Amino acid sequence: MTVSACSTKDKVLKFAIASDFHAQDVPDGEHRVYSFIDAAKKNKVDFIIELGDFCRLDDNSKIYRDLWNSFEGDKYHVIGNHDMDKYTPEEYIKGMEMPGSYYSFDKGDFHFIVLDGNNLYDGKKYVHYAKANYYVDMKKRAFVDQEQLEWLQKDLQSTDKKCVLFSHQSIERGMNNGADVRRILETENQRVGYKKVVLAFGGHNHSNYTEVINGITYMQINSASYVWVGEPTATEKRYPESVNKKYGILKYSMTYDQPLYAIVKLNSKGVSVKGTKAKFMPPTPKDLNMKDSLGLFPLVSIIEDIKVKF
Repeated sequence: MTVSACSTKDKVLKFAIASDFHAQDVPDGEHRVYSFIDAAKKNKVDFIIELGDFCRLDDNSKIYRDLWNSFEGDKYHVIGNHDMDKYTPEEYIKGMEMPGSYYSFDKGDFHFIVLDGNNLYDGKKYVHYAKANYYVDMKKRAFVDQEQLEWLQKDLQSTDKKCVLFSHQSIERGMNNGADVRRILETENQRVGYKKVVLAFGGHNHSNYTEVINGITYMQINSASYVWVGEPTATEKRYPESVNKKYGILKYSMTYDQPLYAIVKLNSKGVSVKGTKAKFMPPTPKDLNMKDSLGLFPLVSIIEDIKVKF
């Protein structure tokens, strides 16, 4: 997708981005994490970031964390819902050495904001996801809490730099109060009188698309590994029985034959995203007569290339 051309004449900031490795849940999780880190090193990026649902904190997942930490530059995590299947947020944040469940940082001419959409809300109070407590009515989950919304507004106002956001649940389609978040972003752009908040990346949906809402570009970063379709996928034709028994999600998932990630280049004029392409491991969705999308989310095995002018 090309929204507009991106000038590369001034200073370029480069980072590598991936989402939803679920590294311990797929047979080749180590290869997928390694491939991402290897690409980041070869592209000499300024930092790396993953958008949540990365790996567990147990000894079996140490290999994924070690691979991640083998990147010598700056590294950032976004907390995802499945990161709290077995842990409290405090445990996961400490284990992954995150500054908090939401935070911000500056790189070059840009201000980056990491949001946390992992809150339950019953109309009265917010409760953070912890140890798989979020398997409830979907209308009650995926909220940004009020304290965080207030922090976001102040954080945006505290910088003169162009702003880029990261979240696990996408602001445009994944958060149940995403409209409240977008209102804050759009209000800040109106307050300063120019396009200050320019871009937001989200994961969680294991899909890929780009859309522009009131001047802000939102890009969904596909899973590095697979898409959950919620119905049997003839995985017995994809993997041997021993593998299917070990990795229970495979029964209801379509795996990609290559890891997906993207290299992002930013400058004052715009952004270019160089994605990756994979194929569904057969039998494919087409082989199984599946639709082209799962609800709002395209059923694809790619991260598309885009260029956006700021």
